[in-house]
Amino acid sequence: MLKWRKESILDIYNLLLGLFLFATPWLFAYRSGDVRIDVWVSGAAVAVVSIAALIAFSAWKEWLNLLLGAWLIVSPWAIGFTHTRAMHYSVGVGTAIAFFAAIELLLISDASAQDSVSHGSAST
Repeated sequence: MLKWRKESILDIYNLLLGLFLFATPWLFAYRSGDVRIDVWVSGAAVAVVSIAALIAFSAWKEWLNLLLGAWLIVSPWAIGFTHTRAMHYSVGVGTAIAFFAAIELLLISDASAQDSVSHGSAST
């Protein structure tokens, strides 16, 4: 069942970014089939991973979104659509996705470190 965590808002942001990315080929009429497929698959993957993180959180889902964001940043050069509108959206949205995933990983790491310190001092 859905358990709201204070970090869940970052998953919602990534979900919205993934949905936006998925829609960009229609919104901006990308001509290249390879670009459309990359953006559709990447956007759908980010959205699915974000929904899964909202339903049942696990840190590996954030790591996966971080990797998907990194892929979106480098994909214009890997696939060959540099200097296009699609490149700007891929890099911009990919940067935001990676940033939100990294922030969430940092927050959960910090929270677990604080829990271990508070539990360690309670037992002494």
